[in-house]
Amino acid sequence: MRQDVLDAHRIVVKVGSSSLTTVDGGIDPARLAALVDVLAAVRARGAEVVLVSSGAIAAGLAPLGLPRRPRALAAQQAAASVGQGLLVHSYTEELRRHGLIAGQVLLTVDDVTRRSHYRNASQTFTTLLELGVLPIVNENDTVATSEIRFGDNDRLAALVAHLVHADLLVLLSDVEGLYDAPPSHQGAKLIGEVDSLADLAHVIVGKAGSAGVGTGGMVTKLEAARIAVEAGIPVVLTSASLAGEALAGKDAGTLFKATGRRRPSRLLWLKHATEPLGSIALDAGAVRAVVERRASLLAAGITGCAGGFHAGDPVDLVSPDGVAVARGLVNFDADELPRLLGRNSHDLEAELGSSYAREVIHRDDMVLL
Repeated sequence: MRQDVLDAHRIVVKVGSSSLTTVDGGIDPARLAALVDVLAAVRARGAEVVLVSSGAIAAGLAPLGLPRRPRALAAQQAAASVGQGLLVHSYTEELRRHGLIAGQVLLTVDDVTRRSHYRNASQTFTTLLELGVLPIVNENDTVATSEIRFGDNDRLAALVAHLVHADLLVLLSDVEGLYDAPPSHQGAKLIGEVDSLADLAHVIVGKAGSAGVGTGGMVTKLEAARIAVEAGIPVVLTSASLAGEALAGKDAGTLFKATGRRRPSRLLWLKHATEPLGSIALDAGAVRAVVERRASLLAAGITGCAGGFHAGDPVDLVSPDGVAVARGLVNFDADELPRLLGRNSHDLEAELGSSYAREVIHRDDMVLL
């Protein structure tokens, strides 16, 4: 028996589209009911559960008469708009059989990178769990832009696990676990336990998800596992059909052992869930201050900037040799920075006022890359 699983008090479970839907793209009632039965059993033994569920876009395909996941962003958003309600309704009805209440949480990157939004998201999860609700999380695909095209729910689940201070992350898909080669290859063997992701250098994994339904693959699952285990959260990767065994602590799928310790969750989102909207070039002294002393970035150490960012947007901090050394949430618009470059705070305050003497990026809003 896996003690990491049995000892977990708060568990984040992620399920992929291919594990919930029919070949035609609609929700498979039997699959969804089976998953809810497993989650209810976990709740019955006293553990809390947060479910990160794909399937909104897939669930909207059949009602809209779409034969496959559309490529156009607007069509994906339309499918998500129709499918999200159907998906949550199905979960609500199935959870009601067990006397459990479902709560919908739709997230975008802004919700957990911007300081005030992050606090709100964290407090929402805390209150839902205190009230005994089972939160069902998804990206807000209906209004998202880059999240649909570049995001994936494996990574979302790993970051939610940090946000809610989970003890375990379980990734459910249509494969039994991690193999040392694609499962279709003759002689491929299931890897039961991973002590360090460095041990996987020889493993060959595919990139594509299930045709026409999912967007992720084993690559995204390994990335999610890396995010979680490096910050102290063990991960179980297995198929939805083995979810009951895996969550009961049995030797199902692949267990990734935690290798690091917990970090501030908001900074993990900043590092792993954002795309920089610009860059700021630093001189050598500013690089040392940011990287070695973990200091805030001041205008005096900046030599240039690029991009159309606004205050609060993520930007990369670039060394003189062109390497991105950190990412942070900038306090100024791109068109404000040129007149601040290379100037000390006292001069800026005297000429432009105190609002221009503050940090360009505060160290609390910065993560090293």
